Amino acid sequence: MLSSPSKAAMARNIQNEMMDDLPDYYMPKEAGGKLGIVGNLITREARELIDFNAEIREVLDQFFIDRATWGLSAWEAVCGIPSNEDKPLEQRRSVIKSKIRGAGTVTLAVIKEVADSFENGEIQVQENFNHYEVVITFIGKRGVPPNLPDMQNALREIVPAHLQLVFQFTYLRWEELDSADLTWEKLDALDMSWDELEVWKPGAKRS
Repeated sequence: MLSSPSKAAMARNIQNEMMDDLPDYYMPKEAGGKLGIVGNLITREARELIDFNAEIREVLDQFFIDRATWGLSAWEAVCGIPSNEDKPLEQRRSVIKSKIRGAGTVTLAVIKEVADSFENGEIQVQENFNHYEVVITFIGKRGVPPNLPDMQNALREIVPAHLQLVFQFTYLRWEELDSADLTWEKLDALDMSWDELEVWKPGAKRS
């Protein structure tokens, strides 16, 4: 992904372009090397243009769910979602995306797509016909995701009422811990609480 130029770099570019467009007799600097009247005007106008361009980009960002911030309330209004500005932006974006992806005929693929809109890593979706269940297993991330209620509500809206939603979570297994070949001293040196140990993946970097 191409990164946007810094504000300072863009200011220099615009300022240089403005100076290049001036006739030679409009010298941006005086003989002593200090900025003259024209140079000062160009510097100030360049700053105004940079701020103006930044505001334009910020407005355009609101048209894209993954980049929207203050515009998320408009997306929520369109999707019929109660707005909660105290909720983290990523969780609000996930709810909006799940609402949009859930439109149309409900299949296992649609259910997975809606569930994938939440930041919970890789998941697996299976239908248990004998028990009228849709089983969703969290594989990518261990433990209970923080925005599970949002996912439950989003899926409950699209899954037929006669099907029960079952959520399964993964945790550290004893055989994984044994295979890590850690002594009690090494395990203690990791300085993890029991809750952190339950969702730990041996070999994975801790955030």
